[in-house]
Amino acid sequence: MEFTEGAAPHARLIPVLSSFAERTGGTVGVAAVHAETGRRVLYNDARPFQMASTYKVPIALFVMALVDRGQLALDELVTVEPRDFVIGGTIGDRLRPGETALSVRLLIERMLIESDNSATDVLLRIAGGPAAVTAHLRALGLPTMRIDRPTGGIIADAYGTTFPDGAEERWEYFERTRLPEGLGVPAAAAQRFDDELLDITTPAEMTALLERLHRRDPALVSKERADQLVSIMQRCSTGGARLRALLPAGTVVADKTGTFGGTVNDAGIITLPQRGGHLVVSVFIRGATAETAACERVIAEIARTLFDYFLFA
Repeated sequence: MEFTEGAAPHARLIPVLSSFAERTGGTVGVAAVHAETGRRVLYNDARPFQMASTYKVPIALFVMALVDRGQLALDELVTVEPRDFVIGGTIGDRLRPGETALSVRLLIERMLIESDNSATDVLLRIAGGPAAVTAHLRALGLPTMRIDRPTGGIIADAYGTTFPDGAEERWEYFERTRLPEGLGVPAAAAQRFDDELLDITTPAEMTALLERLHRRDPALVSKERADQLVSIMQRCSTGGARLRALLPAGTVVADKTGTFGGTVNDAGIITLPQRGGHLVVSVFIRGATAETAACERVIAEIARTLFDYFLFA
């Protein structure tokens, strides 16, 4: 395991983080930076990890960049087409493909707050597809982070299947199969997902991207769009057992989770108390053999360890 704090290992944290990693039965990567001082804690930070739904953060940033350029508008209505329709979230649970048009603003909110997969695939489509987002990431100086597939493609590949193209057939397929799309994924699907190094990042690159968002880097998006994104991420409803879980009540966290089989992730911006500044942290787990709840607890304990370290050290 690689671990660095600044230029040298921090002896007190090495055994703590190592013990957390061992409990998952998989590989854990951590990249944390105190935004105001630049102090860092890095653990397997340069290894590639599948992003799962944390990849919705770079997608959202690119969509907002297109809004800044005038190529999209937040109040623009977009129809959820059959090819966009997939399990996971309000759209897939309650609506039918081809029948509903939603605003870009609402799609971003559903994507980031509840991790809606159909909203993600609509936004990815109107943004020009995975290659367009990946090209944008390269232009931002991120050499590893990449978007390869819509969420429907990720899930279909993991299950070794294809989804029907027709609106009614697609809706009926998901109603009939009720495929688990994050939690409770069968072992074979989880293994396929873990074997494919697609839609990946390193913890260091995700944290760097979030740090630039926190700093309102104009190369990412305008301050107005950055403010909107951070506000939306503060309402994330899928991360209650992860970064937030063991932090003091009322701690402000803007984050995005990701889960598929043995991949359990959370990445976000934590506001420290007493003018302590901000902690930007990414915790990624891949190939876990422990249950999801146990991995979530590991993320929560890592977050609290880092919270206390940067607040009091």
